[in-house]
Amino acid sequence: MKKILYASLALLAACTTGPDMKEEQVREHFIKVDEINPAIRPGDNFFMHVNGTWYDTVKIADDQVGVGSYSFLNIPQKQLLENILTEVSKEAHPKGSIEQKVGDFYASGMDTAAINARGYEPIIPILEQIEAISRLSDLHQFVTSELKSNNQTLIGLRISPDDENSSINIVHLSQTGIGLPDRDYYFNTDSSTIGIQKAYQHYLATLFQLTGSTETEATNAAEKTYELEKSLAESHKTRIQRRVVKENYHKLSVDDIETENGNIGLQAILTELGLSADSVDVRQPAYYNKLNAMLGSVPLEDWKTYLKASTLVNYADILSTPFENAAFEYSKVVSGQSTQLTRAQQMVQKVDRQLGFDLGQLYVKRYFNEDAKQRVLTLVNNLQKAFESRINKLDWMSDSTKTQAKEKLYSITKKIGYPDEWREYKVSIDKNNYFENVIALRKDESQYQLAKFGKAPNRAEWGTTPSTVTAYYNPSLNEIVFPAGILQYPYFDFYADDAVNYGGIGMVIGHELTHAFDDQGSQFDKDGNVKNWWTTEDYEKFKAKTQQLIDRYDTYTVLDSVHIKGAMTIGENTADNGGIYIAYDAFKLTEQGQDTTKIDGYTPDQRFCLSIANIWRVKVRDEYMRTYVNTNSHSPAMWRVNGPLMNFEPFYQAFDIQPGDKNFKPEEQRIKIW
Repeated sequence: MKKILYASLALLAACTTGPDMKEEQVREHFIKVDEINPAIRPGDNFFMHVNGTWYDTVKIADDQVGVGSYSFLNIPQKQLLENILTEVSKEAHPKGSIEQKVGDFYASGMDTAAINARGYEPIIPILEQIEAISRLSDLHQFVTSELKSNNQTLIGLRISPDDENSSINIVHLSQTGIGLPDRDYYFNTDSSTIGIQKAYQHYLATLFQLTGSTETEATNAAEKTYELEKSLAESHKTRIQRRVVKENYHKLSVDDIETENGNIGLQAILTELGLSADSVDVRQPAYYNKLNAMLGSVPLEDWKTYLKASTLVNYADILSTPFENAAFEYSKVVSGQSTQLTRAQQMVQKVDRQLGFDLGQLYVKRYFNEDAKQRVLTLVNNLQKAFESRINKLDWMSDSTKTQAKEKLYSITKKIGYPDEWREYKVSIDKNNYFENVIALRKDESQYQLAKFGKAPNRAEWGTTPSTVTAYYNPSLNEIVFPAGILQYPYFDFYADDAVNYGGIGMVIGHELTHAFDDQGSQFDKDGNVKNWWTTEDYEKFKAKTQQLIDRYDTYTVLDSVHIKGAMTIGENTADNGGIYIAYDAFKLTEQGQDTTKIDGYTPDQRFCLSIANIWRVKVRDEYMRTYVNTNSHSPAMWRVNGPLMNFEPFYQAFDIQPGDKNFKPEEQRIKIW
C-alpha cells in the first residue's frame, strides 16, 4: 500500500508540471468535496469539517511521524529525489560533475556492508584526540577542530549580517551545549518529559558501550554528561525570551570577552578559524558566562567525558548499524515513529542535506514547470498591492508609520523556484568512502560559512534547497523565498481556479509577507537593520494587538492539558492571520473573485476557505505533537486553520457562521492586525 501511495503522489507531482493534461486529471487537483465531513459544522471546527473524513481514515506510515500537507509533503518529494539518485548512482559520470557527486555520495551511503565492517573505527582518532586533552588550551583546540567540521559542541558560532548593519557579515555566538530538544526538557517533570530524559541518558550510555565501555562505566559517563548539560541549560534563554530581537544582540569586543571570560579561549578559537574579528555579537551572554565559570570549576576529565558523548552523538548516524539503531531508539521516544526509514530514504535526506543544491539542479530540470515561476511572481505582486491597500486603511497606524511600512513592503526581494546562482560544493566524492565523504562535505560547509565573514551578504544565496516543501521570510535580507518544492498541489496548481490558488499559495505568500511585520520582523527596517521605524504610539498599539493574539492562542488545547504557547508562536500566528486577509483581498481583484459561479457546489469564497483548510491538512503522532508544541514556533495545523478563520469575516459570510457555533466570535472579538 505504501509503495502505491508513493507512486501515486510521485505521479501527481510529475503531472502538476506537465503541459498536456486530460480534464479528469485536472479535476482531481481541485477541492476533493467527497472528503468533506458534513456531520461537523464549519463553524464548530472547519479544519475537521474539510479534513475529517480524511483524518479519520488516513494511516501514518510506521516510518513516519505524520502524514498530509506542508512539511509532510516532503515525504513524496523524497521519493522523487530517490528516483533521481537511484538513476544517477547506477551510471558513471565525469569526475566532479553534479551527477557524479550526488550519485557516488548516495552509493557510498548505500554500501552498508562496508560501513558496518568499519564499526566505529572512523571516529577512533577523534576520541583519541579528546583523551589526549590535558589542559584547557587543548580543549579549545578540539572545540575549534570540530567547528571546522561543522560540529558545534560548546560554541554556537555562525556568520551572518550584523543586526545593526546588515551590509556586513559578522560573528554571532549563540547558546548551545545541550542534547535534549530544548532547555525546558531538563527541568520539566511531567511523565512524557521524564520518559524523554531517561531515553536520552540510555542513548548516551549505549553509545559509550558501543565504543568499549563497560555497562557501569557507560552509565556513569551518561549521567555525568547529562548533569553537565543540565547545568549549561540553566543559563539558556527560553524560546519565548529569544523572540525579543534587541535583547538577543550584544556586540562585545573580543578583548573584553577575553578579560571577563578567559576560560573560553575565544581569541584563540577565532584566530584558528581565520576570523580576525575585533568584536562579536554574543546573543545570549548568560550562557557564555556560565560556560566560562564551569570551564574553571568542572574537572577536565568530566569535560572529556562530555566531549566524547557529544562526538558520539554527532557521528552516530554515519557509523555502523548499531549506532544508527541506538539513535533511532531515542528519537522514536521523542517522535513516536515506530520504524526506521529505509536506507534509501535515509540517504536521500543526507544527500539533500549536504549536497542539496546539486541535487536541486537535477530536481528542477526534471520536475519544475518554468511557467509556474512567472505565475507565482504575478501572485506575489498582486498580494503586495493588496497588502499596500490594507496598510492604507489601517485605523490604528499613523500616516508616517504607514509610509515606512509601504517602503519596506516594496523593498522585499522575491525568490521563486530556485537560485539564479547555484551553490558549488568544493569536494571530491569517493564512491567507496562514505564516512570520509560526509566529513569532506561538513568541512566544506564550515568553510563556506566562515568565508562569509567580513563580506557583504550574498543576496543571491538561498537558505533552503529547491526541492523542499517550505517557504520563508528572512528579515536581515528583507526577502521572501518560495522553493520549487512548494509550488505544487495543494499549494499551487497551474490548472486550478483562482480561489484554490489564492487560498493555497496565495495564503502562503501573504503569510511570508506578513512576517516582515510580525513581532520580530517589525523590528527590522527595509534594509534589514534592527531599527525602530515606528512612532512610539503606533508600536504600543501594535504590541497590544499582538498580545490579544497571544492570549487567544494560549487558550487552544492541543492534547489533554497541552496548550499552544501563544508567546512562542506569535510570529507565525500573526503571519497566518494577516496572510489570510491579504490573500483574500488579492483574490477579490481577480475576475473569479468578483464572480459567484459555483464549482462542485461551492462559491469562490467558499473554495478559498476550503483551500486554506486543505493546505494545512496534517495528522501527526501524539509524541511528535508534544515535542512540536514545546519546540516549534508554528501552531499545530488545526489551529493554523481554525485560529485565523475565527477572525476572518468573509468566512462567516461564506459559511453562514452563527452564534452558537463553537468557533464563533462576536465581531468585536475578531482580532485584526494587518
